[in-house]
Amino acid sequence: MAKKERGLHELYGKDPIEADELVWGRKSDPLTRRGFLKGSGLAAMSAAVGASIPFAHLMPGGLIPAALAQTSESFSIPGKEGLVVLNDRPLNAETPAHLLDDAVTPGKYLFIRNNGRPPAMANIDPATWMIEIGGESVKATKQYSIAELKKRFKHYTYQLQLECGGNGRSEFVPPASGNQWSVGAVGCPEWTGVRLKDVLEDVGLTDDAVYVAYYGADAHASGDTTKAPISRGVPVAKAMEKESLIAWAMNGEDIPHMNGHPLRLVIGGWPGSVCGKWLNRIVVRNQVHDGPKMTGTSYRVPCSPVAPGSSVPDEDMCIIESMPVKSLVTFPKSGIEHELGKALAIRGHAWAGDREVARMHVSTDFGATWQKAELDKPANRLAWQHWRASVEFPEAGYYEIWARATDDAGVAQPMVLPGWNPKGYLNNACHRIAVQVA
Repeated sequence: MAKKERGLHELYGKDPIEADELVWGRKSDPLTRRGFLKGSGLAAMSAAVGASIPFAHLMPGGLIPAALAQTSESFSIPGKEGLVVLNDRPLNAETPAHLLDDAVTPGKYLFIRNNGRPPAMANIDPATWMIEIGGESVKATKQYSIAELKKRFKHYTYQLQLECGGNGRSEFVPPASGNQWSVGAVGCPEWTGVRLKDVLEDVGLTDDAVYVAYYGADAHASGDTTKAPISRGVPVAKAMEKESLIAWAMNGEDIPHMNGHPLRLVIGGWPGSVCGKWLNRIVVRNQVHDGPKMTGTSYRVPCSPVAPGSSVPDEDMCIIESMPVKSLVTFPKSGIEHELGKALAIRGHAWAGDREVARMHVSTDFGATWQKAELDKPANRLAWQHWRASVEFPEAGYYEIWARATDDAGVAQPMVLPGWNPKGYLNNACHRIAVQVA
């Protein structure tokens, strides 16, 4: 596989020791990452969170307590509940972690990621919607209505995890431009449709086929209807996987308008940007696709680790493929109060791009020690996995629960931040929530 197209687990999913070195410096100098809260600094931080911090001496240097990083701000979006709007031109909104507690993400809680202007709902008629399959590497260009797709091809339903490549961008230092996602640009609904593979085989591919890309009915943010806001793709091998779908339903109902109604691609395990919404055209290319958001630095990271703040030439950037291992605490909600002497039940989800999560651990002492959690198998390949644990606290005070997943190749989430990159992609740092014990 070519250098620019390989997966990036090895660069942005270091093992525990390597990740700590990358973020904090030399292993031999614990003061670079532990024990920074002393004297007046400890008193000020304790006052800020409203309690003593029993494991303050173990808290990584420079870390903002989870209690101070959370927000309850919300905004009303038709068909959605509780989402936090990051940008309204175009509309982008994420889901607070505690609203992602369902095993299957409800439509009302699935995040919104737009690059342009969605087609107006009044202009969408599933009965007349058409999708064209063309490009340099098809034997013949064909068109299908949604009714024809449903009639001619077998239907499949898979639970598929969808995550924005910039999820977690807000934590990078120096900051990266773009929507400042925290942890909520992710979800895992059930999708129903036909396999992209079956439709491509019906059209017929030529031997020089390299990439499969999409175009949608959304307009450019500028209002220019002749210019696509985004057109990305995947290598043919990924497109031909059995889980890659042309979908018309989510959780047994029409896909929500802001998530791509009436038709979209769903290609699990890779950045959500490869899953085109309001789908009306697929092209099979004889080269790596060069549509909007496929070139330059878009959805690319340095092929090798770089120093924070570095300027990286375009030719040294690699296309993001499989997403790195990651996890989320969905219960309880961050900031809860808990009674000393009682165990606290916690739970959440974990995922690992094209891989499977093999182990799950939690910590209550800022990662100094880890406790194994129970981990379920995925509903199907490319679905997230549910985990649960029970933790206890030795004394009253402020605590953080950290979650850490390890994939089936032995790659674990980094403690706080993975390698910095110019666009703030692939932050798979441990998720953490705040707990006040009294």
